[in-house]
Amino acid sequence: MSDRHTVIDVHVLLVRDDEVLLIRRRGEYGGGMWHLPSGKLDAGESLLAAAVREVREEVGVVVDPGDLRHAHTVHVADSGPVPRLGVFFEARAWEGEPINREPDKCSAIDWFPLRDLPDDVIPYPLAGIDAYRDGVAFGVLGWDEHTPRVSAPV
Repeated sequence: MSDRHTVIDVHVLLVRDDEVLLIRRRGEYGGGMWHLPSGKLDAGESLLAAAVREVREEVGVVVDPGDLRHAHTVHVADSGPVPRLGVFFEARAWEGEPINREPDKCSAIDWFPLRDLPDDVIPYPLAGIDAYRDGVAFGVLGWDEHTPRVSAPV
């Protein structure tokens, strides 16, 4: 039997009016490109707790878990050595003003219109942002390109 492993990531779309907050990454993965506040799920941690932790660590805002809404889940094949499951949450309420709390990992933060994102957004979070805008609950990235995205229930 082969070793099976999937990394679980949480991504948070901080949405203000029609804008989303993006961070510009430093380092090997996506250096110089835009991303959402995000990170890996820790052992024993719930998805909501991880989302709250990541936005606090990366951009310094406090989100109540009750203010997080599931926006999209994507199964990704080509974003590292093992497949990933990315769970995206929308937050429209939080405490504090976003700031760059990890300057060693992030060179900038900025707000962008959801329908006019910069060209250099990393494809993995871009898939989640696009699906969020389109109301799509689940998708795949890097697997069979013919697999359809599944729309959210009406």
